[in-house]
Amino acid sequence: MPVKDLHAHPFDEGTITKLEIFENYAKEWLPTFIMSYPNKDLWMFDFFAGTGKDQNGVAGTPIRLLQQVKSQAGNIFNQKCKINICLNELDENKFNSMQICCDEFVHSNNELLRLYDKYLFLHYRNGDFAELFPKTLDTIKENPSLLFLDQNGMKFLADKYIMNLESLPHTDFLYFLSSSYVLRFGNTPEFQTNLRLDMEKIKENPYKYVHKNILEQLKNKLPNDSDLKLYPFTIKKGANIYGIIFGAKHPLAVDKFLKTAWNKNNINGEANFDIDEDNKKCQLTIFGEKPLTKIEGFQQRLRELILNGDIKTNREAYDYTISQGHIDKHAAEEISKMKKEGLIDFEGRTPLVNYEQTYKNKRIITFQVIKK
Repeated sequence: MPVKDLHAHPFDEGTITKLEIFENYAKEWLPTFIMSYPNKDLWMFDFFAGTGKDQNGVAGTPIRLLQQVKSQAGNIFNQKCKINICLNELDENKFNSMQICCDEFVHSNNELLRLYDKYLFLHYRNGDFAELFPKTLDTIKENPSLLFLDQNGMKFLADKYIMNLESLPHTDFLYFLSSSYVLRFGNTPEFQTNLRLDMEKIKENPYKYVHKNILEQLKNKLPNDSDLKLYPFTIKKGANIYGIIFGAKHPLAVDKFLKTAWNKNNINGEANFDIDEDNKKCQLTIFGEKPLTKIEGFQQRLRELILNGDIKTNREAYDYTISQGHIDKHAAEEISKMKKEGLIDFEGRTPLVNYEQTYKNKRIITFQVIKK
């Protein structure tokens, strides 16, 4: 099963999108965990690190991670947090280039040099993921960790790895995969041995939804009582569909990723293009009805659930919001609108539908339905 060499050419627009999402999530993840775990070890793993940068000098994930560590140097010193970055690359030439690139970057930045070997530790690995991953599981289980898995094919999205990731208590991961490969190789014995998917079901929907369809089948593989939440971000590169699968158990991690995704695309928060053609929905149909956009559809469902009494508190509204892949702003806008319309009432001026109020501060308010 062939795999494209992502580093043979300058990064294209789709790859840049992927790298920006990786980096923006690391930007959110680092300060949160640095401030939450003083005097502790934090780990970031890039299992397919590549060369560190492309032919034009555009930074890959290793350098982008170091840039984010640099931006948090003050907090790291104050919290005495130890930042461990494990960078693995199987190809020996790429590995050597990556190590040189990272070492040069560290030694050209005073903030990183001050951290180096005291609060910043780089762990270089030149091995096969299938052999390295089991060896790192104990470290990942024992420490707050962020995993980047950027392999262009599908081999390493095997059923066994999904179950490994599901069992990790405080680990977030972003997995990049070529969803287009599924349609080309999904029925081959090699593919089905690693990842069993219902190919006929995947092919029932338009090609642009292949990444979302893969994700839905992965969700169905999780145990019924699993706390792991999976979210997609679809990336269109030319005629092909790629994507990121984000996974985490903690609602704050989910909150951070969803805001990262919606900041990247405020139309749908799940693709680098208008995947559901929401921009066309601003026009009336010949019957005079306007189809609902993704945000409008969510807000309508939320309104119905509140009026029917299925959602009674801000905590329930927040949990529902992130479960649907939306950010708190979308829910807060609709609930405030319902109060202005005299449909519901609640204590205070704002509905407090966000992580800080519902989970951190534990401020729970009840929605009182006045009229349906």
